Amino acid sequence: MLSRVLGAVSLSFMAVGVTCLSLFAVATVDASYSARAATSAFDRLRQQVMQEQPDQELWSDGRRAGYMESLAAEFDAPPALLRIPAIDLTVPVFEGTSELVLNRGVGRIEGTARLGSDGNVGIAGHRDGYFRGLKDLQPGSVIEVETLEGPAVYRVSDITIVYPEDVYVLDPTDEPAITLVTCYPFYFVGHAPQRYIVRAVLDDGRTLLSERGVDRISPQPINTRSTRSEE
Repeated sequence: MLSRVLGAVSLSFMAVGVTCLSLFAVATVDASYSARAATSAFDRLRQQVMQEQPDQELWSDGRRAGYMESLAAEFDAPPALLRIPAIDLTVPVFEGTSELVLNRGVGRIEGTARLGSDGNVGIAGHRDGYFRGLKDLQPGSVIEVETLEGPAVYRVSDITIVYPEDVYVLDPTDEPAITLVTCYPFYFVGHAPQRYIVRAVLDDGRTLLSERGVDRISPQPINTRSTRSEE
C-alpha cells in the first residue's frame, strides 16, 4: 500500500517538473521571438528613414548639395532615430559629428552618454539642414529617441543660446537627458558665432506620445539669454 502511495506521489512530482520545464521552454522561446521581432521592426524602420527624402524646404542650397553627395557614401546602420513631432522631423542619429555624418543626418557628440543609456546624450546637427526647425521648438515639446532597446520620450525643459566655449551644456547629468546642439543665429551668413541648445529630460511615461497627440503641456517662453553679455 505504502509503495503505491509513494509511486503516485513520485509521478505527481514528475508531472509538475515536466510542466515547469515546458513552461520555461515556452517562455524562453517567446522572449527570444519577441527580441528578434523587435530587432526586425527597428531595422525596417531604420531602413525606411534612410531611404526617405527629408523635407529640405528650409535647408540652404549648400546643405542640399551636401546631402546629395552623402548619398554616395556608405554608413553603418544608425544606432538611433530622433523624432520631433512638433516640427515634423525624423532623422537618423549616427556616431560622430563629421561633415559627412551631419550632411546625412545628425550625430552623437563624442564624450557624451551613449544612445539608449542614462546620462546626458549630446546630439549635433546643422542649423541650415536637419536642425533648422529647432528654432520653432518650445519648452514642453516632445522629443522621441528610438533604439534597439525601444522608444524613449523626452520633454524640452530649457532652450538657451551660448558660445562655443560653453561646453558645460554637455556635462553629465543625474537624470536621463538629451542635449541638441546647433549653430546660431540660424540665418547668419558665414560661421555662426553662437550655439543654440535644446535640453530635454526623460518623460516618466516612457511611451511614444506622438501616437496619442503631442505637446499637451502649454509652451513656456524661451530663455534666449546668452551666458555672456555682448561686448
